Amino acid sequence: MEFRDKVVIVTGGGGGIGRALCQRFALEGARAIVAADLDLAAAEDTASSIQSASALAIGANVAREADVQRLVQGSLDQFGQIDVFCSNAGIYFEGSETTPNTDWQKIWDVNVMAHVYAARAVLPHMLARGSGYLLQTASAAGLLNQIGSAPYGVTKHAAVGFAEWLALTYGDHGIKVSCLCPQGVRTKMLLGEDGSKDSFLLEGSVSPEQVAQAVVEGMRAEQFLILPHAEVREFMQRKTGDYDRWLRGMQRLRKKVYPAS
Repeated sequence: MEFRDKVVIVTGGGGGIGRALCQRFALEGARAIVAADLDLAAAEDTASSIQSASALAIGANVAREADVQRLVQGSLDQFGQIDVFCSNAGIYFEGSETTPNTDWQKIWDVNVMAHVYAARAVLPHMLARGSGYLLQTASAAGLLNQIGSAPYGVTKHAAVGFAEWLALTYGDHGIKVSCLCPQGVRTKMLLGEDGSKDSFLLEGSVSPEQVAQAVVEGMRAEQFLILPHAEVREFMQRKTGDYDRWLRGMQRLRKKVYPAS
């Protein structure tokens, strides 16, 4: 996969990983970048920061299928094609089995259904052309789990599963799929709005720009699994090698992070 002259859509493009992806794809020679975000002003700020490619900002709530359809059609109307769709937007909050149904539904719609809506909207165009690339942003939580948040861990597992399904279903139809699974990334999700939030994931965390670098390298090699934190692969191997031992280790970590639980 090479990015020169490609048209790229990035959801969650107003900040964090999404903003870094938009800027990096432009530097790699993309012809056009579409930054989509619930916060249109943030998307516009990302678009205005891009000088080396055409840039378009679109306000979109990825939890609404009509918005995703409008995003895809608007991009096609403006640029005539879509080569890469980065389904990147996501949300996080702590919770358990007692989390209200409305919150479970909210995180499910953003972290899972948004990927489904994106595939429904863009795949017909890509399949008709015989080529296209889907980047699905999940999380290391989708391979391991998330201490303190059942909703996040569950939905990210589902996101990884859907990315796998897309790859095995459309991989021989010219569609490439990568699944991005970072661990701690220094964005508002990890640091909080004012940057003061504490997290056990801060140690070893990486910048959004480092994630974008890993994405470019992974997509260029057409790798399915993109891991900005190399240690996640080792953690996966420990998990599958001895599930019970891995669970005991995670229980110890949970008690360390949440000593009162």
